[in-house]
Amino acid sequence: MNGTKSPSTISKLLKFLGRYKLLLLVSLLLSAVTVVLQLYIPVLYGKCIDYAVKKGDVNFDAMHFEIHKILILLAVAGIGTWVLGIVNNRLTYGIVRSIRAKAIRKIQFLPLSYLDKKGVGDIVSRVITDTDQLTDGLLLGFTQLFSGIVTIVVTLIIMLKMDPWITLVVILLTPLSFFVSKFIATGTYKMFKLQNEIRGEQTALVEEMVGGARIVHAFGYEKRAKERFGENNERLQKASEKAVFYSSLTNPSTRAVNSVIYACVALMGAYMILKGNLTVGGLSLLLAYANQYMKPFTDISGVITELQNALSCAARVFDLLDEPNQSADAMGTLSNVAGRTDAQGVHFSYVKEKPLIEDFNLHIKEGTHVAIVGPTGCGKTTLINLLMRFYDVDEGSISIDGTSIYDVSRKSLRQNYGMVLQETWLKNASVRENIAFGRPDATEEEIIKAAKEAHSYGFIKRLPQGLDTVIDDSSLSQGEKQLLCITRVMLTLPPMLILDEATSSIDTRTELKIQRAFEKMMYGRTTFIVAHRLSTIRSADLILVMKDGNIIEQGNHDELLKEGGFYSELYYSQFAGVEI
Repeated sequence: MNGTKSPSTISKLLKFLGRYKLLLLVSLLLSAVTVVLQLYIPVLYGKCIDYAVKKGDVNFDAMHFEIHKILILLAVAGIGTWVLGIVNNRLTYGIVRSIRAKAIRKIQFLPLSYLDKKGVGDIVSRVITDTDQLTDGLLLGFTQLFSGIVTIVVTLIIMLKMDPWITLVVILLTPLSFFVSKFIATGTYKMFKLQNEIRGEQTALVEEMVGGARIVHAFGYEKRAKERFGENNERLQKASEKAVFYSSLTNPSTRAVNSVIYACVALMGAYMILKGNLTVGGLSLLLAYANQYMKPFTDISGVITELQNALSCAARVFDLLDEPNQSADAMGTLSNVAGRTDAQGVHFSYVKEKPLIEDFNLHIKEGTHVAIVGPTGCGKTTLINLLMRFYDVDEGSISIDGTSIYDVSRKSLRQNYGMVLQETWLKNASVRENIAFGRPDATEEEIIKAAKEAHSYGFIKRLPQGLDTVIDDSSLSQGEKQLLCITRVMLTLPPMLILDEATSSIDTRTELKIQRAFEKMMYGRTTFIVAHRLSTIRSADLILVMKDGNIIEQGNHDELLKEGGFYSELYYSQFAGVEI
């Protein structure tokens, strides 16, 4: 029932299954008990009938004894089936919980290059939707597989005792059923894999359109969004129909093969009756058990759609888990940071064929306020990514206070930076939790003090529950979100700061207040300011003018204006409306 990649997928699933050996053993034992009882109870019914076949000579005592046995065994079988359901649920959801937890942990250690290339919706689809599909498939698999195997084994043992030759015929013809199932399933695995890939694209598209709903409406993109979704939806429909159609052939095909086996047993049994080697009753019992023997194959083939879908979903999740982690982390730590920053011979590119930064050199004294300016795509954000080790350099080195950032852990490095970005991010939690994101042990007084310094306390007091108000994406304006992000950094007060258009969504009056708060916060701290509005960085100690990944000019505001170079053109163009 497996496609070309499913054997490795199954082996990976088995590793997770190995963590639940006790539950697996209990499931197997309960499956064996319930199946044996279900196959033995008809024998007791037969005895009851035998005790009542003679006219006027009904053995009521023996019948009562057998009926009591049947009732007891039915109760035991019922309880066993109920407990088996609980065990299989725990087994299935335990495995999926472990896989999902590992996937979430994996995302924390994936390089940003992977997350940048993959759509958020596709990753979410793998962790949520694909694992849900895997749950359904595993649950059906455990429910049908274990009991089916036990049924096959027990019925074979009974049939061997009754007639070895007919049993041998059944065993020899059984591979036909496996061959038909495997032939169909090999193709359907690829079809389900394609279906799940398209579903991942659809999730990413929906996330993109919903997340950017305001922009979609503002630019009248609704029709094109609908067309894109329609095209994707049509591909998903065709892939799904194809996968389900071909997988649905498995059940009737298996039934047809089983019917051939059943007919062969009947013909061979009839021949043996004529020879006097078998009774009619014996043949009836053999046919009944042959049907019981073949039933699990039909049942399993009946859920082949879910099983194949589960395997293809598991493959997508394991593809995520198999992605290489970000480069190994060092064990060193940064402490008592002054903020001296040096970059020597740095080379970097997002795509090897397209170099972005080449032979980049930078020397920043501690406590310096550095503004990074330049046209779009010049490498401003890339430089920040390298300083924070969101990306690693291809060549060269970057150091802080003489210590290479590659000799310390990423956590230690990033704890020494406070970062406020143009794009705000707040989690769905209380205002208090969002402010204390970097310092969960902060006191009430410290949080309020940081909020006041960041000028966010005014609107926080107006919220229904103040600091305890739970916020989501629609609770606050963009400016209020950015104020909370600034407050978050105000609370941590790390020795180095990165401000990437940190006041872009704030009104001019509040921006002036924030600038004064920033001046207080930046005092004595090395600060990197990425700015597009050059009027906001006039007071910077050092301005780095970047173009095509290189520093082409550097100096303070007055010095660069006197030079009359690229910075001067860039600065005056913002007031004269000249395009550079």
